[in-house]
Amino acid sequence: MYSQQYQDNINILKEKIEEAEVVIVGGAAGMSAAAGYNWYRDDEMFRKYFDAFAKGYGIDSIFGGFYHKFRTEEERWAYLATLISFVAEVPVGQPYKDLDEIIEGKEYFILTTNQDTQFLQVFPEEKVSAIQGNWTSIQCSGPCHDKVYPFVEQANEMRDHMEGTKVPASMVPKCPVCGGPMELWVRSFVFLEGEKYKSEINKYRKYLLENQNKKVLFLELGVGQMTPMFIKEPFWNMTYQWADAYYITINPKDALMPKELEGTGTAIHEDIAQVLKDVLTEMNREKKQSGVL
Repeated sequence: MYSQQYQDNINILKEKIEEAEVVIVGGAAGMSAAAGYNWYRDDEMFRKYFDAFAKGYGIDSIFGGFYHKFRTEEERWAYLATLISFVAEVPVGQPYKDLDEIIEGKEYFILTTNQDTQFLQVFPEEKVSAIQGNWTSIQCSGPCHDKVYPFVEQANEMRDHMEGTKVPASMVPKCPVCGGPMELWVRSFVFLEGEKYKSEINKYRKYLLENQNKKVLFLELGVGQMTPMFIKEPFWNMTYQWADAYYITINPKDALMPKELEGTGTAIHEDIAQVLKDVLTEMNREKKQSGVL
């Protein structure tokens, strides 16, 4: 049995989604963790794809491997190729599918700091701004020019030619313009904030300008305290400033609620996957009762 507080939160979330003219979703690492893809943990999923690197280098998480100082580029790109293949191959997590059903028929937009492309596998690209890049694309590390390249096919080929935890030196990617080293197009010291990045920012800003006077629900999913400046703090500010906005944050650990948003926000300290599942179940139950389903 659920507590009354939990049921009240489910009802609030359901009602606020139904009432909203626009739903603006902010999704971060906690959303993918709820889907079973925890980038910070040594778990079954990590071992399934990265066991050789865990045993050979003492790496204990996906992010740990990304930041590991490998001895050679052949070893580093063996890991990165494995990471890219992992991102491209794993199925879409259930919370993403449930969110899709929950906001079906609503006007919405999604802002995400996730780089695993899970949102992009469910929702149209024009409805998603991935402002931290993604793991399936690469760039010149210089960067000497403004272009981002898809890299899934090449990563799969590299993985197929791996010997142990190394790829052939000839397969280590080089910039087609300057011949220098390449990097994944994700937030780092050399992250390319060029045309592609600006397009991700601009489509989100355009959407905000077009909808700021409507009844807006800001729905924050799995945003922690590592980079609050991208989603959490802007959502707080817009909820406070906009006349008809409401804010809901779902996170078992970091569902923070400023005192300034009392009456215009709800913090749900629960598992994201369970909350979305229960909200969807409740919505479908009501539709069935009304004869919609």
